Amino acid sequence: MKCYTYIKEDEEERVLIYAHDRTRLVDDIESLVLSSGIDLTGSYDNEIIKIDINDVVCFISENNKVYALVGDKKYQIKYRLYQIEELNLNIFIKVNQSCLANKTKIKRFESTIGGSLKVVFNNEYVDFIARRELKNVKKRMGL
Repeated sequence: MKCYTYIKEDEEERVLIYAHDRTRLVDDIESLVLSSGIDLTGSYDNEIIKIDINDVVCFISENNKVYALVGDKKYQIKYRLYQIEELNLNIFIKVNQSCLANKTKIKRFESTIGGSLKVVFNNEYVDFIARRELKNVKKRMGL
């Protein structure tokens, strides 16, 4: 793979990717470029912090508030889940109505006795995959 960088101050910034097939590398490059323009801030214990979207384990909705899980902390953010989903960041997968998961932070999947599927993240947070999202999750994860 070749890489070229052209610096022109009078041109609009853009990134072009020429590839034979959509690969994980292409998805990662797209996500990095798309996420670079997102200004994500969160609040936790009366402090406001800037959050790198690539560090987010998942976005969850609880009690009409949206949180970004980063490590073992839960930061409240100003966006709604549908707004984050509309950004079309390839690293995030909708696993149910209240959770958008970062597919690079998924540790494993576990099946339950009832036949549902659990997702376990690197920080040991656990959520369930909705039946209506199962097909999409499997496709996006390459399963």
